[in-house]
Amino acid sequence: MDEFDVVVVGGGPSGATAAEDLARAGRCVALLDRAGRIKPCGGAIPPRLIEDFRIPDELIVAKITSADIVSPTEKRVTIPIENGFVGMVDRESFDPWLRQRAVKAGAYEIAGTFEDLTREADGRVTVHYRAADGTPRDMRVRAIIGADGATSVVARTVFPDDRLQCVFAYHEIVEAPAAGAATFEPRRCDVIYRGTTSPDFYAWIFPHGATCSIGTGSAQKGFSLRSAVGKVRETYGLTAARTIRREGAPIPMKPRRKWDDGRNVVLAGDAAGVVAPSSGEGIYYAMYAGRLAATAASEFLRTGQPRALAGARRAFMREHGRVFWVLGLMQRLWYRNDGRREQFVGICRDKDVQRLTFEAYMHKRLVRTRPMAHIRIFFKDLGYLLGLRHV
Repeated sequence: MDEFDVVVVGGGPSGATAAEDLARAGRCVALLDRAGRIKPCGGAIPPRLIEDFRIPDELIVAKITSADIVSPTEKRVTIPIENGFVGMVDRESFDPWLRQRAVKAGAYEIAGTFEDLTREADGRVTVHYRAADGTPRDMRVRAIIGADGATSVVARTVFPDDRLQCVFAYHEIVEAPAAGAATFEPRRCDVIYRGTTSPDFYAWIFPHGATCSIGTGSAQKGFSLRSAVGKVRETYGLTAARTIRREGAPIPMKPRRKWDDGRNVVLAGDAAGVVAPSSGEGIYYAMYAGRLAATAASEFLRTGQPRALAGARRAFMREHGRVFWVLGLMQRLWYRNDGRREQFVGICRDKDVQRLTFEAYMHKRLVRTRPMAHIRIFFKDLGYLLGLRHV
């Protein structure tokens, strides 16, 4: 039976980051990943991610310099990205690159699917998994990091009664049209707020260099995401673009209340629920959570104290909990109907809103250096909600 200090279940951005950090710290780590899966994702990565996680320019397939926010009545607000760009990556190549970097750091990559675990008398855990060829296999470990997505089997095993609140996302990867064709621009993201394309979230058109992601999301049961994407393609002149692949998956909208089981398992990434409300952004938060989980697991291995695992969630919420709360409130206030969405897009014309929103997005923290701008935005929002101001 194979033995490791840690097994990281799931080889997406979160799991690959955790495995790399653990390997660089000298731990014997296995990266157990199901082969052949691609996460449906818009692929946006901010400058802080590029810097913090040393992402080479070769992985960035497009550099976005503006975003168009589109209202239900087709009013557009163009928000320039000042002093930089938002990088776009293709998860089909981004995720394998991250896994290979973890392997180069010393992690052992194993193709297989986690099935269950058995706790041993000596405090170790036997992980039962099915290899890529279908053979049942086991490994013994001291700790487990569950980074296996929103439907995490690791999470269901240790938290059977804790279900994540999710939006289901669906997108189609198509060949990118020529610049200027229809309304498409290769350096601009379109974010579309319209009830017919999403009753409670948004639809998008995100350039990926040679390709383009056209997608939407919703938590409303029975809403046809595929039909909604078809409407987006028809409205914006993208019906004729050749479809390369179609993908769908649940995206969590709220962090779990607990990430560790108080023994030897800690969650990270989508399994921990770290996708930003309102925006659905997840790659940066997943990688950051993977790094925190690796740090917590290393401390657990060093001290033998299970309470060390709780440090991952505590550190994440200390750094980003306020941002998640603000974004969640924004989604509840402005996404509920087309009248509110129209007002929301109108608010996006405000230069204070644009500046603070993109500074917070690019650097992943609330901007505290402009207190008067925050106060002005608060009273403007209040005025819209009370009907004292109009778009």
